Amino acid sequence: MVAWIVTLIAVTVATWSTARMYQARRDAYGASARAELMERQAKAAEARTTALTEEIRQLARKRIPAAATALSHRTAPVPGLREAAGIEGDAAHLLTEAVQAVRTAVLEERGRVDAAARSAMRGTSAKIQSLLNQSQHLLQELQHEYDDPRILQLDFRNELALRRTQATAVLCDAWPGLARQNSSLVEVVLGAQSRVAGYERIKVANHLRQERLALVARAAEPLAIALAELLANATAYSHPDTEVPVTVQQSAGRGALILVDDAGIGMDDDALKRARALLAGPSEVLLTELGDPPQTGFAVVGRLIARYGFSCHIESSPYGGMRTMLRIPAHLLTVMDDDRTLSVLAPKPVQARGAGAAAGPAPGAPAAPLASPAPATPPLGTALPKPSEPAGPAGSAAPVPAGPVPEPGPGPASAAEEAPPAAGLPTRRRRSPRTASPEASTARQQAPEEPPLLRTPEQAGAAWAALQEGTLSGRRAPERPAPPATPSDDQGDDET
Repeated sequence: MVAWIVTLIAVTVATWSTARMYQARRDAYGASARAELMERQAKAAEARTTALTEEIRQLARKRIPAAATALSHRTAPVPGLREAAGIEGDAAHLLTEAVQAVRTAVLEERGRVDAAARSAMRGTSAKIQSLLNQSQHLLQELQHEYDDPRILQLDFRNELALRRTQATAVLCDAWPGLARQNSSLVEVVLGAQSRVAGYERIKVANHLRQERLALVARAAEPLAIALAELLANATAYSHPDTEVPVTVQQSAGRGALILVDDAGIGMDDDALKRARALLAGPSEVLLTELGDPPQTGFAVVGRLIARYGFSCHIESSPYGGMRTMLRIPAHLLTVMDDDRTLSVLAPKPVQARGAGAAAGPAPGAPAAPLASPAPATPPLGTALPKPSEPAGPAGSAAPVPAGPVPEPGPGPASAAEEAPPAAGLPTRRRRSPRTASPEASTARQQAPEEPPLLRTPEQAGAAWAALQEGTLSGRRAPERPAPPATPSDDQGDDET
């Protein structure tokens, strides 16, 4: 009995010891597994922290600057997450929101800075424009008092500076700063031509069906500014030896169309797309998006288009460069009254000019009175040709009188009039025909009359330049040296 009890106790102790040993092993294994799990979790957390740190570093060094650059350069790439798999969904979403928040903040701040810059430039442009207008009036007074051709050159450079100031003011949402009355469309084109440095290269062809077609007062100066920017663009991006043809014509409807062609370098696809976007008249154009140095030409035209209602399109030109088409709707056009005279510098319509030259005067009609070779006062904004530069193409003929010259009657004055005029100077005629003898009148009536030769703008400009040079050389003191000829240098215009 005692042995049985002892055996039972021994078995119980052994069983208990075995259970304890098994439990101890399980506890040790569990502890080891937990420790390994904690170690793996710690390593994973450390990896996530490292990845998040790298993403934040890339956000600060690459993604945010790239997002700011992409606001000005649409094609600039913006990098994304480096390791999207190592970032939790919430963290990745927050990082993307940070980029969007930065982009929004940059846009708002840039808008405030741009508005402040526009305000400052608008006020400065108004003051400069006022001073330039005063200088222009002063130069015009000096032109009537003195015969120095350098005054014409100063007036022209003052006109270039005034155009730059007007373009800057328009870009800053300011008023163009010049009020007009209803103006002839061709005269507005000539006024825009006179504001460009390479004006002598611009050849205007008038194809209007109505010679007295005009612009309403509120659209005359804006159209002149827009056309001057397009002409400056055409002359700046084409070779100095090439011409810039400008065609003025009436469209199929009731509007008008101005075509500007150049034989320049053309535009690539990106530049053409950008130019068309600016010419479409966007609601807002930031100054920071115009480059350095800023190219404001198309932006200024776009602002005027959005404000006054005309349109502009640009495409490749058959001359090899670009063609811009400025369309004027019918509500901006009118017809000038018959009592207002057009400028003699304005080219006549091509069809009317050809018909008039072919028809000639009626048989037996009295000859028109001879006018002075000096042209009438050009329209507002038209710069007179400089005497030191040729007003027309090389080899152009001297100015021709507007009508047939009547034969002088017998008397002492005939010998003086038959004397050859001074070289390079036009002869001044009387405004009304003199009374001739009956024999001379009968001979003139029997002689066939020649068709009148029309004076072109180049001939009128050459006559004015020759008259200026002649009066200057005649009034110059003997001891005063002749003014040196001004070279055809850069006249203050550049690319737009």
